[in-house]
Amino acid sequence: MTMMAAQSQAEPWPDGKQAAVVLTYDDALSSHLNIAIPALDAAGLKGTFFVVGSQLVPEQIPLWRAAAAQGHELGNHTVRHACPQANYAPARKLDTSDSYDGEMMLAEIRTMNTMLTAIDGKLQHGFATPCGQHLAGGVDYLPALRASGLVRYTRSAAWPGGKVLDPMDVPCRWFDETATGADMIAAVESTAQSGGLLVIGFHGVGGDYLRVTAEAHAQLLAYLKEHSDKIWVAPLSTVMDYATSHSGN
Repeated sequence: MTMMAAQSQAEPWPDGKQAAVVLTYDDALSSHLNIAIPALDAAGLKGTFFVVGSQLVPEQIPLWRAAAAQGHELGNHTVRHACPQANYAPARKLDTSDSYDGEMMLAEIRTMNTMLTAIDGKLQHGFATPCGQHLAGGVDYLPALRASGLVRYTRSAAWPGGKVLDPMDVPCRWFDETATGADMIAAVESTAQSGGLLVIGFHGVGGDYLRVTAEAHAQLLAYLKEHSDKIWVAPLSTVMDYATSHSGN
């Protein structure tokens, strides 16, 4: 299923809001639990956290369960986060997506779904591709994943262009340690001007790796809270469900 990109959709966002913003966080990092989630809760906002199974430790599971109970979304980011060898040259070949095939990748996604259900009790989850690409052994596994029904949507990487947004290949805008709060706010304002959808991707927040500063993140959240009358912030599954159901109306 595909839908027209939010920039050109005929229907407004809920309650007449000008734009939709989704805040996504990858890899189940300690800074998500210690910094990002408390900041989101203080602002009254909900995020989507794509969890890597191999990163989970027993003492954090109650914290992730509590986050889900508070309305944050937990998503599937596979068990081992296998990326192409080129992304991690020192990695063992076993740990790269080059050594997988599509069947192996889907089996890992299915296993991760089970792990997530054990945490949040939900039977369906969304998915984020490791390193923003959907290749296993050099072959695109997205068609098989699409046919499998294992996930509700797939967040991928950069917007490839065109005017059609595919719920199974949702683009994402990334910010890293060089980004300021003003940089992120500018992206939101641009999206509001076009009436569009902005999915923002984070890794570390105030810690860990590929991080944005806690200050920049807090500035973004403060802006979103202050402009909640015109910007809709919600978990990715909520936004995708709404956009898909209103596509073409």
